[in-house]
Formats: sequence, C-alpha cells, structure tokens
Amino acid sequence: MENIYSNENETINIKEEEFCQYLKSAERGDSDAQLNLGYCYKKGIGTIKDEGKAFQWYLKSAEEGNHIGQDSLGYSEGGNSKGQLNLGYCYRNGIGTIKDEGKAFHWYLKSAEGGNHIGQSNLGNCYRDGIGTIKDERKVFHWYLKSAEGGNHFGQNNLGYCYLKEIGIIKDEGKAFQWYLKSAEGGNHIGQSNLGNCYR
Repeated sequence: MENIYSNENETINIKEEEFCQYLKSAERGDSDAQLNLGYCYKKGIGTIKDEGKAFQWYLKSAEEGNHIGQDSLGYSEGGNSKGQLNLGYCYRNGIGTIKDEGKAFHWYLKSAEGGNHIGQSNLGNCYRDGIGTIKDERKVFHWYLKSAEGGNHFGQNNLGYCYLKEIGIIKDEGKAFQWYLKSAEGGNHIGQSNLGNCYR
C-alpha cells in the first residue's frame, strides 16, 4: 500500500491514489478493499489516521466474511479466537470504540475458551486486576496455567509469578523457576529478568 515508483526520474507517491481506489471499491461492497481501507485509516496511509473509521471498515469487511478483516476487527462469530482476542484488546484500550472493560473481559473469555493462548493469559490478567470482573486468584492461576501449557511465554512468566507469590496455588519456588526458565528461553524479556532474579 505504501508503493512509491519512479518514472523517468520522477518519483510519485501513490498513497492517496490507492486510498481513493480502496474507498470506491469498499463503498461498492468489496471486502478486500474494505479491509485495506480500514488499514489505511488505522495507519494514516493516504488519509488522516482515524481508529474509529478503521474499526468501522474492518467491521464491514468482517461482515462480508473476510477472514483477515475478522482477525483485524476481532470478529466474534464463528469461533474466531484470534478475532475475539483482538476485539477484547480494542475494548480494553478504547481502540476504534469506547473503552469498555466488561466487553473486553467478555471477548477475552470467548477467546480463551476457544483455545487462544494469548487470550488465556489476558483473561488471567483480568482476573488478577479485576478488569471487567471480580478478582479471583484461583481463576488467575487456572488461565495462566492453560496459557503456559499452550506455549505462551507471557503465560509461562505469569504462571512462574503465581508459584513464587502463592497466587491461586501453594508456593513452589522450584516450579516458579521452571516456568520463568521456559518463558526466558522463549524470548520473553520479563521472564528473563525474573529468571535472573532467581539466581540472586
């Protein structure tokens, strides 16, 4: 989308032209163009950055059945757990919509139940911090465990913290170390830092 081409030493930036083409096609119902138009609004390509309009065009694309649009928006129907995760993130941070912790929790829960390991970690965060729900240490541990066992490095780090600080489980420094190690080996910087603290 950010193509720049040269014609006889004359460089022409075609961002605005592409934006106009996407707009025309999107208004005719082309779901790929709707997706691309959402991206243009999200990144400010050929137009002014506008997360609200990005959200609207991603929604139109998703409603037309565009799977990438569903992921980008966070489409909730049909069990798209990545889309559900993204929608939770949008509601949690007020991206393209009004911030709503209850809806964020709802979509993180759907994503987590659908097997999305990032969604499981984010749901654990909701139970830990009381985001859209009441705090519940057993559920914090439960969702971090699912995320960690699924290979999510944030979930592994968070599970290590649960074992170290006795959150929803009996304290076990050995297991804390093991989960910090897995997180660190996966490249998680927080896990690496926590692992370093274990050696002190």
